[in-house]
Amino acid sequence: QVQLVESGGGLVQAGGSLRLSCAASGRTFSNYALAWFRQAPGKEREFVTGISWSYSLTYYADSVKGRFTISRDNAKNTVYLQMNSLKPEDTAVYYCATGSTVVSRGPRAYNYWGQGTQVTVSS
Repeated sequence: QVQLVESGGGLVQAGGSLRLSCAASGRTFSNYALAWFRQAPGKEREFVTGISWSYSLTYYADSVKGRFTISRDNAKNTVYLQMNSLKPEDTAVYYCATGSTVVSRGPRAYNYWGQGTQVTVSS
């Protein structure tokens, strides 16, 4: 069993930055891929970015490519999402997820989810 806790969300103006963290506890997640999803009101949960267990492969949604960066520190059991040049359309609840051995853009591939952290970008 893995427990995930996100933090770092908040209110920021357009063009600003935020850094989200996702701390894992319980079973080690070093052999799992990790991903960030987001869900805006009235919309489906969508893939934002993912990182393979080996650090070497990262994937991004086109909407965030060049602005967001995912990283992980297995020694600290933590994954990070650095978000720069934020836009109002980035407003959503952001979730980290793990439990899949490969990065998948589909949420059903992941067995473990955090509770989410709200990111609000004002125009």
